[in-house]
Amino acid sequence: MSILIWALPVILAITVHEAAHGYVARAFGDPTAERAGRITLNPLRHIDPIGTIVVPLSLYLFSSTIGGGGILFGWAKPVPVNFNRLRQPKADMLWVAAAGPLSNLLMALGWAFVHAFSGGGTPGSYAYSVSVMAMAGISINGVLMLLNLLPIPPLDGGRIAVSLLPDRLARKYARIEPFGFLILLALLFTGLLGVVLGPLLDVFMALLMMLFGH
Repeated sequence: MSILIWALPVILAITVHEAAHGYVARAFGDPTAERAGRITLNPLRHIDPIGTIVVPLSLYLFSSTIGGGGILFGWAKPVPVNFNRLRQPKADMLWVAAAGPLSNLLMALGWAFVHAFSGGGTPGSYAYSVSVMAMAGISINGVLMLLNLLPIPPLDGGRIAVSLLPDRLARKYARIEPFGFLILLALLFTGLLGVVLGPLLDVFMALLMMLFGH
């Protein structure tokens, strides 16, 4: 039952995030994602069999088996963006990168609205299931937004940093990108990722609950 409750929020969070990158890239002059059929809300176009299914499921089952909370970590198929085709590549990179986390923020607000007006209900009721799904939507979108805003290329936050830095520093900082995934994995398995994201997520969810009267 919990898988069914999480399925819709997770699929929407990943799909809209990736489509948003492609949509904004097209608006700033790069049609690469559109030509690849990636500006779509069809989740099948964004799912990476390994990163979206095998790795998250394996990590969750393994971490749950050895005790402690289940670890959820994965990725979608990156939307292809040719930054050289943007009208102002370095400046426009910021908006293309920021589109994903911004979409997650808007979805989190939408789920918070649903949660506020679901009425809660008693366990087992329809209203209760909707309320739990809404909380899942807030949580997954909060995690995706905050994770992607970390200033580690090729995460969105890393691309935003490259866009904002002076040219000389930006070129040096962009050289981190080939090692970004390894850095992220190291942060995950040492627990540092949770140390950084945990408090930020708690504050984010508390602010949403306060905003919507909970």
